[in-house]
Amino acid sequence: MAKRRIPTWAYYIAALVLVGGVYFAWPRHQTQDVSTSKAPPAVPVTVASVTKADFPVYLTGLGTVQGFNTVTVRTRVDGQINQIAFKEGQLVKEGDLIAQIDPRPFQAALDQAKAKKTQDEASIANAQRDLQRSTKLGDFATKQTVDTQTSAVQQLTAQIAADDAAIFNAQTQLDYASIRAPISGVTGIRQVDVGNIVNAATQTGIVTIAQVEPISVIFTAPEEQLPAIAAALRAGETKVTALTADGRKVLSEGILSLMNNQVDTTSGTIRLKATFDNKDHALWPGLSVSTRLLVNTIKDATVMPDDAVQHGTDGLYVFVVADGNKADVRKVKVGPSTDSKTLVESGVSAGEQVVTRGQYRVQPGSPLAVSVASSGQSTVKAD
Repeated sequence: MAKRRIPTWAYYIAALVLVGGVYFAWPRHQTQDVSTSKAPPAVPVTVASVTKADFPVYLTGLGTVQGFNTVTVRTRVDGQINQIAFKEGQLVKEGDLIAQIDPRPFQAALDQAKAKKTQDEASIANAQRDLQRSTKLGDFATKQTVDTQTSAVQQLTAQIAADDAAIFNAQTQLDYASIRAPISGVTGIRQVDVGNIVNAATQTGIVTIAQVEPISVIFTAPEEQLPAIAAALRAGETKVTALTADGRKVLSEGILSLMNNQVDTTSGTIRLKATFDNKDHALWPGLSVSTRLLVNTIKDATVMPDDAVQHGTDGLYVFVVADGNKADVRKVKVGPSTDSKTLVESGVSAGEQVVTRGQYRVQPGSPLAVSVASSGQSTVKAD
C-alpha cells in the first residue's frame, strides 16, 4: 500500500503558527517597563523672587506741555518798524529789545512838553515876583491886586504840574517805541517785518514769547481719584514725572502745583497742573507727554515681576517653584503695577520664587530646570 504525501501548504501553515507563537510569547514587558520608568524632561524656565519693598502708587495720564507764561508781544503806539532786534527761536531775557518803532514823533512830543514846562516856569517866576511886590506895598496895594497875583501864581503852579504829567506821558510814548520782552523765554515765528506800519489797535502781535524755564504740564485724572490727589497735596510736595507719549522714556521730574477748582462734568475728570524746572529744555510747549503722579507709597509691600502673572479662566495665577523644583499653581490677587513690578495682595509670600519665562510649557507638577537672573548673569540649577 503506497505512503500518503503531506501537502506543501501544510508546511507553510505550520511555519506561520510557529512564528506567531514565538512573537506572542516574547517578553515585551521588559521594553515597556524601561520606557515607563523614564522620568519626563525638566522644563527650562526663568524665575524671580517675591520680595518686600516700598511700593510707589502712581496715577498715569496724558498731558500737554505749556509755557509757564506765554505772551504775545504787541505795539502800544502807532508807527513804522525800523528794526527787528531778535532772531526767531531765540532765548530772550526780560527787558531785551524786540523791535524799534520810529521814535522821532515821540521825541518831538517830549521836547515840546519840556519846552512848555520851561515857559510856564518862567511865567510863574514872574507872577511870584509880582505877588511879592504887591504884598510889600501893604496898604498902597489894593486887596484885589494881591488876590489877582495870588491866583495867577496858583494857576501857573497847577500848569507846571500838568506840564510834568505831559512830559511823563511823552516819555512813556517814547519808551513804548522801543518794544521790549515782557518776560524771559523763547521767541516764536516773527509776524511783522521791518518797514511795516503797526498800530496799537491791531490784534496781530509782533512775536509770541513762551517761558520754558520753568514750564508747565496740564493733564487730567479721573474724578474718583480726587480724594487721593487732595490727600497727597496736603501731605507736601507731590512728585510728577513727565515721559514720552509712549511712556518709555523719562523726560523730566516736577511737582504738582495746582488741582483745578472744579471737575469737568462732561468727562468726569479733574485738570491738574505740574511745574518742571526744565533746565535742559526736554519739555517744549505743545508737546504731548505721559504723566505719572505719585499719590502714595506703600511701605514694606510684597511685590513680584509683572511677567509672573498669568491670566486664566478662573482669574489670575502664577507658577511657584515648590519643593523638588516642581511647578505649583497659585491663584493670586494683585494691586497696581509700577516699573514692571506688581503689588501682591494675596497668593504668594516674600522669599518664594515665581516663574517669569517659559510658562507656556509648564503644567502643575512639572519638573523645572530653573534659571535665576542675577546681576546680568544667569545661574542654572535642575533637580
